[in-house]
Amino acid sequence: MASDQKSTETSEYKLDEQVGFMLRVASQRHATIFQSHTNGKLTPTQFSTLIRLAEVGTVSQNQLGRLAAMDIATIKGVVDRLKTKGLVRSEPDLVDKRRSIISLTPLGVDFIYDLKSSGHKITRETLAPLNAKEQQTLLSLLRKIS
Repeated sequence: MASDQKSTETSEYKLDEQVGFMLRVASQRHATIFQSHTNGKLTPTQFSTLIRLAEVGTVSQNQLGRLAAMDIATIKGVVDRLKTKGLVRSEPDLVDKRRSIISLTPLGVDFIYDLKSSGHKITRETLAPLNAKEQQTLLSLLRKIS
């Protein structure tokens, strides 16, 4: 690469215009909104796990991790913490004893209504700076790069 091309690329690099930086700042804003609506009772990964369980019902721990976009180690830790809170239960698979089957407890089922309500508020507040068309565009673009 020619030195004047290198110079142009580095001199025109502005952090505020970089996708990674903007996504991190937006994510930090969203995390602050999330915490304000959940009172720090759940992490975003715990929230996602509970909502996925409500959507799909009883499922293997590995499948739950895939559905909630978490690796095996992460979903194990999340499930362990949710079990400690009494929101999920884990039982051995009757066919394959190496697998754990995860389901919501009655307390977890009762908790879902409040989670969904909070989730709607979090989304509305996160997207509030955008008009309706911009909100749809942003969500569409995020799906495309996810």
